[in-house]
Amino acid sequence: MTRWTVRRHRRPDAVAVLYCFPHAGGLPGEYVRWSDDLPGIEVRGVHLPGRTTRQAEPAHTRMDALVDALVSAVDFGNPDGGPGDARHARRPFLFFGHSLGALIALEVTRELQARNRKLPQRLIVSSCPAPPLPPVARPVHGLSDDELLDAIERGTGEPMDHLRADADLRAHALACFRADYALLERYVPGRSEPPLDRPVTVLAGREEAYAPWRAGWARHTSAATGLTVAAGGHFYFRGGQGRDDLLRTLRASMPTPTT
Repeated sequence: MTRWTVRRHRRPDAVAVLYCFPHAGGLPGEYVRWSDDLPGIEVRGVHLPGRTTRQAEPAHTRMDALVDALVSAVDFGNPDGGPGDARHARRPFLFFGHSLGALIALEVTRELQARNRKLPQRLIVSSCPAPPLPPVARPVHGLSDDELLDAIERGTGEPMDHLRADADLRAHALACFRADYALLERYVPGRSEPPLDRPVTVLAGREEAYAPWRAGWARHTSAATGLTVAAGGHFYFRGGQGRDDLLRTLRASMPTPTT
């Protein structure tokens, strides 16, 4: 294990490892809870600097620096870091990324390909248009605290009352949001390689523009592109039928065990 990933359950006999890249301001714990409902899958949340136990580390605000740090630190093809453990080295893995996390997952996959490293068997992108992204009319990462909170509420559709009521929590959370929004607003896809030869599954809430998103992501792969429309909005996976839709899609995406 490295400080870059966290898990709830160690499953040495899992058929695959699912790495989850968080949304802007997101924490890995939101994703590793899925492991209770995904037997046979080891779920690992990607833990970015600048939050929780990594709060003292500066957060990345440039995609190339973040991707280089991640790929240099994590051996995705051998998740427990044991160079002599051939069984784990054969274990396949998949990437899931929600919103900003989908773009990070894409760029990490591209960097793994550039370094001739083992690639995820599938890229699962959630609630995110494919790059290139439309230009940002007004960057929000430099706004005042109150303006930034308003922008977060508009973008996520969720109230931020808990942050307004707790000064310490607000300061910590807004530092994460500022860094992540800077990362997103400065993001420019920097590679012109051929499309990836890995299938892409697009997940989106019913209220989102999933049809053009699927077409956009299809341009990034020479393999199949699938689509799952989940019940709910942007954070469809936080409960109810939307969460069930996500878990069903993840189970269906898992590879068959290798011998």
